[in-house]
Amino acid sequence: MSIVETHKLTKVYGTGDTAVTALDSVNLHVEPGEFVAVMGPSGCGKSTLLHLIGGLDRPTSGQVILDGHKLAQLNDNALTELRRHKVGFVFQFYNLIPVLTAVENAALPLILDGVGSGEARARAKQWLERIGLQDRLTHRPDALSGGQQQRVAIARALVTEPALILADEPTGNLDSRAGDDIARLLRQISDEWGRAILMVTHDPRISAYANRIVLLKDGTIVDDTHISGAPQ
Repeated sequence: MSIVETHKLTKVYGTGDTAVTALDSVNLHVEPGEFVAVMGPSGCGKSTLLHLIGGLDRPTSGQVILDGHKLAQLNDNALTELRRHKVGFVFQFYNLIPVLTAVENAALPLILDGVGSGEARARAKQWLERIGLQDRLTHRPDALSGGQQQRVAIARALVTEPALILADEPTGNLDSRAGDDIARLLRQISDEWGRAILMVTHDPRISAYANRIVLLKDGTIVDDTHISGAPQ
């Protein structure tokens, strides 16, 4: 079963003469453990697609099915609960809390979900160590490089053990070397830990790390290509 499916997913902003169609009847599926890159020109609907799949916005029409759940049938509380446990979000800007250490930042979703502090920190530490930050556990964001901050944000996204990671331009604020490191890490998360990843990027070099590239133009999918291998 696909971890996420969209059926004729449409999003229109505004009404009448000022209406703008951001997405137009998009049909997409992402399988467990698959790494999909979404590309296209600015304003083509890439981020809108991620927001609708993640339940951060509601479609004008069409349907999102996330891990077997039809999002349109869920009330706000149920949607929040599903999102909290099934989806991890990674953004271009890391959105870390400056006064918290790497472990504390990564543990935050578990703390907010009612997990005890000790267990939350232990699980956060485990993910930070897995992704190569074992020597930065007690550092605050201002003592970390951009790439390290993004790794903390990725650990925070993974700490609830979600099936799907939604990454919106995760390398957009990094230099090319750090960007490649993050893209390589996302590929590892897909290959080794079986998480599905749907990543928006404008960078063809970064998209080459994915298993599949979906091209959006004017709110519709114009190409969907499976690729093999990844840059080393």
